[in-house]
Amino acid sequence: MFVLMIIVFVIGYACIALEHKLKIDKAATALMLGALMWILFVIGKESILNDPSIENASWQKYCTTHPEGDPHDSDFMNAFVFEEESLLHLGETSETLFFLLGAMTIVAIIDKHNGFSIITDRITTRSKRKLLWMLSLLTFFMSAVLDNLTTTIVMVTLLNKLVADRHLRWTYAGMIILAANAGGAWSPIGDVTTIMLWIGGYITAAKVVAMLIVPSLISMIIPLVVLGFSLKGELETPKTSEVLSSDSDSRLKGFCLYWGIGSLLMVPVLKTVLHLPPYMGMILMLGIFWLITDLVHHHNGDHRENSVAKVLTGVDVPTILFFLGILSAVAALQTSGHLAAMSSWLDETCNKNTYGIGLTIGILSSIVDNVPLVAGSMGMYELGASPDLVLDGTFWQLLAYAAGTGGSILIIGSAAGVAAMGLEKIEFVWYLKHISWLALIGYFAGALCFWLMHSAFA
Repeated sequence: MFVLMIIVFVIGYACIALEHKLKIDKAATALMLGALMWILFVIGKESILNDPSIENASWQKYCTTHPEGDPHDSDFMNAFVFEEESLLHLGETSETLFFLLGAMTIVAIIDKHNGFSIITDRITTRSKRKLLWMLSLLTFFMSAVLDNLTTTIVMVTLLNKLVADRHLRWTYAGMIILAANAGGAWSPIGDVTTIMLWIGGYITAAKVVAMLIVPSLISMIIPLVVLGFSLKGELETPKTSEVLSSDSDSRLKGFCLYWGIGSLLMVPVLKTVLHLPPYMGMILMLGIFWLITDLVHHHNGDHRENSVAKVLTGVDVPTILFFLGILSAVAALQTSGHLAAMSSWLDETCNKNTYGIGLTIGILSSIVDNVPLVAGSMGMYELGASPDLVLDGTFWQLLAYAAGTGGSILIIGSAAGVAAMGLEKIEFVWYLKHISWLALIGYFAGALCFWLMHSAFA
């Protein structure tokens, strides 16, 4: 059953990666995978938990703290699986999901009021190279404040209004993917994986910004410089001079944009000052934003049409469910001892080298979704087990960088890539030929910068 769990996990991930070919939403696959992993674990719990060759620290600790129980008794094992581990992982998963739901709702409110047009309407240049730099830098910093998925959707939508040529638009979109992932890697609220590490107590907001902003910027700048040499001349005049149209009041748009972004920025502040859990800070800021926007619309007489309750119907719930399924599947692998086995394999293969392990995980994140990889790493390596694994240790910071930027190597390796692929119908092979090698050199350039910074400040 131990081996069967791995086989089912691999098959499930293959279905997620081939979502567009199979025409099956990845959320459905992830939910089934999450449930199946726990079912298989429960069915084979006797052989898995009491196999001396399988390292399982949580099971050993449970047996030690419950000496009255029989490790071979089925009810005792069920209590460990359902009353101890599943509830523990459900709590950890819920923190991440509620944080994401709150953040996505705030972004949806801004978008509903066309707040992002305040930023996008200011881009008027027709120079191909200048536009590339403007879009990339804007994406990099927007992604750090919002998230890489939302930023990619906004920027690719803008791109449709600015660039007519299909393949040239793909080139810009490819750079937007790189910039969005790089921007999300150094911010505690910019990428799901960084959010997970931050919420889990593995990194702090101030330290991750200080140590990762430069390597992340380097990972974007290197491909940007190389790609810039191939872009010359001016873009054709767009069919319409209006990038984004809006019927919303300009003052209301500005209010929603600045208040929404301010709400997101307050979350790490509340975490630092009051030690408030990030998900609680997020739902607090969402509640305040919700209250204010409802009062404004009630005063204007259009409460029902523009209420946050209506905005919530447009929130990307399948993405939330996808993370629920993925994190549940990874939790099953952690509880059953699979992740400990993988940790041992990585340690042996990379000779316990922190950089070797971290960069390998980053490259794997271009093939396998970075969410389960980071969740798996958090389960594989115990916080504080070594100097590199303490709070804000080298490994956790490198993991945030590698998992965030490594997903750019393949277009299916990140949420930003998948979003751009769907919006622009970018071909997998085209991205592999034209963008992947740029992402790879940027990835290693940023990692080298990270190593140099750690060597200098250690």
